[in-house]
Amino acid sequence: MFQLKHIWFIALKDIKVFATDRLALFFYILFPFIFIVLFNFMLRDAGGGDSRLELHLVTREAAGSLSYQIIEALETKDPAQLKPGQPEVVWDKDYRQALQDVNDHKLGGFLAFPADFSQGVMRGFGTRIEVVVDPAQTNLQAALGGLASAIASEVGARQVATNAAVSLIVEKQLASGNMTNLGPLIQTLFTNPPPQSPPLIAAAVEDVGAVKPTNPANYVVPGYLVMFTFFAAAQSAAVIVRERQNNTLERLLATSARRETILAGMFTGATVRGLVQIAVFWGVGLLAFHIDMGPSPEAVIVLSLLMVIVSAAFAIMLATFTRTERGAGSLGVLVSLVLAPLGGCWWPLFIEPKWMQFIAKITPHGWANTGFNNLMLFGGNFGSAVPDMIVLAAFAVVFGAIAVMRFRTSAT
Repeated sequence: MFQLKHIWFIALKDIKVFATDRLALFFYILFPFIFIVLFNFMLRDAGGGDSRLELHLVTREAAGSLSYQIIEALETKDPAQLKPGQPEVVWDKDYRQALQDVNDHKLGGFLAFPADFSQGVMRGFGTRIEVVVDPAQTNLQAALGGLASAIASEVGARQVATNAAVSLIVEKQLASGNMTNLGPLIQTLFTNPPPQSPPLIAAAVEDVGAVKPTNPANYVVPGYLVMFTFFAAAQSAAVIVRERQNNTLERLLATSARRETILAGMFTGATVRGLVQIAVFWGVGLLAFHIDMGPSPEAVIVLSLLMVIVSAAFAIMLATFTRTERGAGSLGVLVSLVLAPLGGCWWPLFIEPKWMQFIAKITPHGWANTGFNNLMLFGGNFGSAVPDMIVLAAFAVVFGAIAVMRFRTSAT
């Protein structure tokens, strides 16, 4: 009981020093939110906002041609009526202007019907549909190519049905000797072909919900929570070194406090500061940035608590590797700034190359961010974050063991 009292006094002393240090409060609490606000603003359109795909169509034929009828049927009359995910089909009237816009990178690409499209279809000697696209627009190229294939298939199906009907009509006309009005009749048949038998295989599309944009704060806030929790802990290492240099730790030993008690007190103080930090982070994130903690918010809380424990153990371990306060501060900043990008704190870890994702696995940041992303972005349940929790607990044990073995109270 006596040693528990010492632990609490040591922790309370560290908390009071922290609470009266305005600069420390700024870097622990306010400074992280400057980054969060900045990056949340920069990435506000990166989470899947309604950047609707536009498919531009052009025809080089005269009015009334087959391509005119096709484009008129496909053109989007009212974009406001489109459902999320549906592309907008735009009819560009000027082929040369559309081509110039692609060359000037004002337009990603378009689909064009040639001047002999209707003639080639009607006479049966074949035609083509031209796809003009900027080489960098790979997604648009695939979309326009798919649309061109769909149009070609539909035109081919109509042509087969029309040819069959025309053959019957020509036979009857030849038998009767009346060949008048045969041309207009063929045009009518192609535009409105006879009904076909239903396909053997039918496809059905089920709408399971509207497409919702991802809130960029869902990966910005957790990433900077991890980064600044470690950054604050690294700065705590400088405080420990300072107390070792001015013999504060030696004087604590003179009060019958054991070495293990001092370690536990410093660890408790760092943990409490970290708890305050994550409480502020999540509170502001929920109220100001409207983040979604996913279907398992309790798993997010557990991950956050483990990050605090790991960072507190890391702070004490870091203090054992330096002899001066300045060295501890410099080493803490260096380690924090190196581990943060490697661990996916500055950008989502899942967009990094495979080799960077592999390197992230050697850092607690990488495991924490992977867990947060699985829970808050991909709808994972509690079980999906258990491996990340286990690894974070292992990091805490390793850091704590190194701290216990190397900890000393004197500067010599």
